[in-house]
Amino acid sequence: MLVAGIDIGSGTTKCVLVDDAGAVRGRGQVKTKADFEKVAREVLAAALDAAGFDGEAVAYTATTGLGRYAVPFRDIQITDLTCGARGAATACPEARFVLDIGAQCSRAIRLRDGGKVKEFHMNEKCAAGSGGFLERAAKYLEVSVADIGPLSLGAQRPQAISSVCAVLAETEIINHISEGVTVENILRGIHNSLGDRALSLLKRVGLDGPVAFIGGVAQQEGMVVALRDKLGVPVYVPEGPQFAAALGAALLGRQRYLKTAGRAAA
Repeated sequence: MLVAGIDIGSGTTKCVLVDDAGAVRGRGQVKTKADFEKVAREVLAAALDAAGFDGEAVAYTATTGLGRYAVPFRDIQITDLTCGARGAATACPEARFVLDIGAQCSRAIRLRDGGKVKEFHMNEKCAAGSGGFLERAAKYLEVSVADIGPLSLGAQRPQAISSVCAVLAETEIINHISEGVTVENILRGIHNSLGDRALSLLKRVGLDGPVAFIGGVAQQEGMVVALRDKLGVPVYVPEGPQFAAALGAALLGRQRYLKTAGRAAA
């Protein structure tokens, strides 16, 4: 018996499969497309292929993310805040806080026992605080998104990006390029700017302990280093941080499925 957790994000869609013991058996990731049902089936097939199972092995499906309502074969939909918290707490049990930076927004979560959300704050008013801004910066700098993290680590004199508005920040980047500032220094400046925004969010939920860093941006080494420099607390990054919400959805779905199955047996 497998339970699927599908996270339909604005940039990518992820799937995690767990068995009846809660162990991860497979993962899949695809680019999000306009047809959420189609992309959900595609990512589920990718995870099943990675796990070596067919679709009949999936007994229950939980969805999360912006497209969670648009998957007709789901058994339950769960908010991405709830799923991200549960996935992060499971992968990083030492953490008391969660920082989730995805393509569309950033979130800071204070955890309570059991990986549940005690308090949270979000930044979704401006793209300058999210991974989408990094993608646009990569285009201006003519580098791939995959190279952002390693390049940022090579900075010698990071160039600050002071604007809190994505449009103005992009103008700053263009000005730095025209002034001959290196790509490495610009990227580390962007990571430092995101780190400042993250610190502000985390302070609003009472930051005073270890943080689990999840979401697609957590894959960038330069961003992890910038956060560790800024926060002053331990920062843990789980393996495959972009899968944290899908993992949480799968685990919460498993919990609901087992309760339902127990009632049915009774």
